[in-house]
Amino acid sequence: MAFTIREATADDIPALHLLIALSVRGLQKDDYSPAQIEGALGHTLGLDTQLIEDRTYFVAEAVEDGGMIVGCGGWSNRKTLFGSDHGPNRLNAFLDPATDAAKIRAIFVHPQWARKGLGTMILKHCEEAAQKAGFSKLEMGSTLTGVPLYSLKGYVATERVEVPLPNGETLPVVRMAKEL
Repeated sequence: MAFTIREATADDIPALHLLIALSVRGLQKDDYSPAQIEGALGHTLGLDTQLIEDRTYFVAEAVEDGGMIVGCGGWSNRKTLFGSDHGPNRLNAFLDPATDAAKIRAIFVHPQWARKGLGTMILKHCEEAAQKAGFSKLEMGSTLTGVPLYSLKGYVATERVEVPLPNGETLPVVRMAKEL
């Protein structure tokens, strides 16, 4: 399977919202209840357009499928650990690469393209971009679904957080870290 990765643009936003919803509903249903999923979409799990503005968010396109966006993900040099434009705990201050960990953010894969190495490819692209920007440490807020992949890629769980959702549910998220 051949994929290309490019910077996301504002023109990609509608496709990204659709992709993220398909990914969350299709791939996270074994780890979260329907109420958790619906409460988290567009809040804890969703697109942070600040990453697009910062040029640190990427889309993966399937070469054989006419360039269809089948995955996305990014990294950030801002303090927000996870969440969409409407998510909790937004901290837009910049990080210091000498002392802070870059944030790996919002990696999602279309369910029909899952388990083909796409998540790993996006993660590697983000890690390399953060390293080029001077960061030697990374951290993320991972869904339960993502923990096995990130553990295989050298990330270590440091904390489990229960994130309150607008519908009264909570979403377990695992804070994970890695040194480059």
